[in-house]
Amino acid sequence: MSITAGMVKQLRETTGAGMMDCKKALAETNGDMDAAVEFLRKKGMAGADKKAGRVAAEGVIAIAVSDDKKKAAIAEVNCETDFVAKGDEFKDFANEIAQIALKTGSTDIEALYGETMANGKTIDERRRELIAKIGENMAVRRLELIETNGQIGQYQHGEKIGVVVDMTGGDEALSRDVAMHIAALKPTAVSADNVDQEVIEKERRFQIEQAQESGKPMEIIEKMIEGRMRKFLQDITLVGQSFVKNPDVTIDKLLKDNNASVAQFIRLEVGEGIEIEETNFADEVAAAAKAALGG
Repeated sequence: MSITAGMVKQLRETTGAGMMDCKKALAETNGDMDAAVEFLRKKGMAGADKKAGRVAAEGVIAIAVSDDKKKAAIAEVNCETDFVAKGDEFKDFANEIAQIALKTGSTDIEALYGETMANGKTIDERRRELIAKIGENMAVRRLELIETNGQIGQYQHGEKIGVVVDMTGGDEALSRDVAMHIAALKPTAVSADNVDQEVIEKERRFQIEQAQESGKPMEIIEKMIEGRMRKFLQDITLVGQSFVKNPDVTIDKLLKDNNASVAQFIRLEVGEGIEIEETNFADEVAAAAKAALGG
């Protein structure tokens, strides 16, 4: 039987599944609309696209590290509520995604969705299946890889924050301590040399504007700015910060004392940069009650 665009459109409107999924379902069921709906339901595809627009700002950070500690994958996998994020089913899904990313070596999320999981389904099929079962939007938001000639250090603070570090020298305990420090103090770069020049210039302009308000001569202001910029770079760079477990020692000294160095790191925190509309639960209930009464 010929599958028309109208049939695909009707099935999409009924189920909320994607266009290609609807076309496949109709082909598999020889154009039987009811059978196609059931096909999509069983595959976990029905309703997934309807939930795709909902904000998913909760979730987990999953990390997978190779046996030789030379390569790691770190992923942010989102859902809508913390309750679901804490469930074993969702965490297992996220952890397998990180393992697959480590194996494939790809950071292309769309391509990753097509990779096959241990249960024989693609990541996207499993994602849709979980959406249909649990009723929340889910997605892989970020995925990064890191490789080293030294060793990978890692640290996870619960499931919400994950860090991987590319370190040469030192030992496993040191690399974990440095990763823990990064999780806690959020440096934006390894050293001043790695800080984006635009960030530096923006901060310098801000400091100049602040200093000029003092009315001091420009030669004094320039000295003030020099000190403030030095402090700014210490605060935002890994090697400039005081070690979180021993504030008397900088990370720079800690690394040098252990004949170690850090080339790069990745720090991911669930929900970073996602705008969440603040709502008042009492107002929501009042509005719902008013609508029910026709007010």
